[in-house]
Amino acid sequence: MAASSKYSSMSFMKVAMMVALVLVVAATVVDGQSCNAQLSTLNVCGEFVVPGADRINPSAECCNALEAVPNECLCNTFRIASRLPSRCNIPTLSCS
Repeated sequence: MAASSKYSSMSFMKVAMMVALVLVVAATVVDGQSCNAQLSTLNVCGEFVVPGADRINPSAECCNALEAVPNECLCNTFRIASRLPSRCNIPTLSCS
């Protein structure tokens, strides 16, 4: 009977760990979707950031969109973007 109890305890722990993992992944997806939606509002800033842009001062609409994006969302995006070249097996970006 002790072996059965030990087996049940291990099974419970495995199930509990799986549930916790699913919850973490679900929360990450929700945050990621929220971040994607917030980043998409920055499309109004496109004309100010493309090379050769005629306008260098962003509009109030662009500034408001940028202000509305949480810092963590922007920082995570920059971190991910900075890792992309190495993950794509291309030279690391070097801006001067």
